Amino acid sequence: MRVLLIGARGMLGTDLRSVLADRYELIAPDRQSVDITDEAAVRRCVEAAGPDVIVLAAAYTDVERAEDERETAFLVNETGTRHVAVAAQSADASLIYFSTDFVFDGKKGTAYTESDEPNPVSVYGRSKLAGEKQAELAPRHCIIRTAWLYGPKKANFVEKMVSLAREHGRLSVTAEEMGSPTYTLDLAHAVDWALETGLTGLYHVTDAGWCSRYEFATEIVNLAGLENVVVEPAAPGEIATKAARPTFGVLSNALWEEAGGPPMRHWTEALRAYLHGRRDRWTVLQAEGPTREQ
Repeated sequence: MRVLLIGARGMLGTDLRSVLADRYELIAPDRQSVDITDEAAVRRCVEAAGPDVIVLAAAYTDVERAEDERETAFLVNETGTRHVAVAAQSADASLIYFSTDFVFDGKKGTAYTESDEPNPVSVYGRSKLAGEKQAELAPRHCIIRTAWLYGPKKANFVEKMVSLAREHGRLSVTAEEMGSPTYTLDLAHAVDWALETGLTGLYHVTDAGWCSRYEFATEIVNLAGLENVVVEPAAPGEIATKAARPTFGVLSNALWEEAGGPPMRHWTEALRAYLHGRRDRWTVLQAEGPTREQ
């Protein structure tokens, strides 16, 4: 199977590349070769690759900046996705698209299922939901909603907490926001299964279990062995953010498991694996050359 991975240098793309490279004929162009906001560039890339499946890992993901950069967020997440989906249609290729818990408002109070009506409360969430609609233009598509991603040596909540804990010795983290931390390596293995089985449709896929941001930060500090660091819950409203966030953004994996998808490990187990191996893994990943550049 020939797989075109767009966004191979991002956090998720890095782990997708490491997992898929030995399993498929993987084509992983860099951003200079294919900017998804450039329709002609996308068409040329897809025509040259001749893929059976396109995995779209490129996205605008800065939740805060999106509030000020609405046009850019929608240009990448909506228009860019449309370019890829239309090219997939022309090439008779399947498309895998990644979305987010931010398509929901977080008011349900229990885990969201695929049948729940989205109601995003931020520019980022609205742009990703718009991207979902564009991904559906590919006749064979798999939309995977996930949450709270962290991965190898990129800007993410885990690395931010480790850095701040070492610098200040004290963390104040919101306890009001609930979700399911998900290791990009685990999601990459899930994508591998989706590719192997030709899965189509809409699915929620996160690591198992859920927690607050405060509980997540506490576990990060403990598993990272950062002794004498104090982690405390922030007072309601203490941490101001420009973008609204779903307060309870937990996603249910039930439909994924009903489809035969491999169960995801618990978020604490995944976090332990990431923290214990992140330096060695990153060294290996950095040493790996591109699978194939176009």
